[in-house]
Amino acid sequence: MKRSVLSVGILFGLLSGAAQANDFSVNIGAISVMPDDSSGSLNVVESVAGLDADSTGVGVNTNTQLGLTFDYALDNHWVIELVAATPFSHDITGTGALAGVKIGDTKHLPPTLLAQYHFDIGSDMFKPFVGVGANYTAFFDDQVSPAVKDLLVSTGVATTSDAVDLSLENSWGVALQAGVNVSLSKDWGMHVMVSKMDIDTTGDVRLNGATIESVDVQIDPYVAMVGLRYSF
Repeated sequence: MKRSVLSVGILFGLLSGAAQANDFSVNIGAISVMPDDSSGSLNVVESVAGLDADSTGVGVNTNTQLGLTFDYALDNHWVIELVAATPFSHDITGTGALAGVKIGDTKHLPPTLLAQYHFDIGSDMFKPFVGVGANYTAFFDDQVSPAVKDLLVSTGVATTSDAVDLSLENSWGVALQAGVNVSLSKDWGMHVMVSKMDIDTTGDVRLNGATIESVDVQIDPYVAMVGLRYSF
């Protein structure tokens, strides 16, 4: 985690210094993470609750935050973009036989670095682009819901005095992107993009520090942003 924060800080410093070359742009607006999720089953919960095997799973809800992206143009076609945002918050809920049951919640930061290719379509106003890069997702402030602890207590797995918590593993993955920059004036414009990110994690429910349930979750969200663009 510390290494990732340091890397993002170095990249931000490099991009900020590049503003002097008049090739630097900042985009700010609403950014949404819309999971296209799937998961393994909660085998332990199924066993203690008397549910059918492989009848459960987990899902993650959509969340929108303030997006902030930084672009550095290498030339007329190639651009390096760093995608950042305020922390996303997600509810984790059961699916299948546990549909509607809240499992817990988490927050995450998904800094993403992309190489974009901008197409020349003969217009100074519209600049469509595609991009590919890498995403690092850091999960934090993971919380297990009271409903999960109540289930463990009612089935005799835990007592009311036991500590039950949730932990999600950080993730590296590929990111794909497409979008368009729209020029409104010499310095101002609009930035619209959609990305598909590979975010896979393992969620562990822990009882007094020991893992009692583990499930693999493929969040794999679509990420969309619409914002204002300012070019230095």
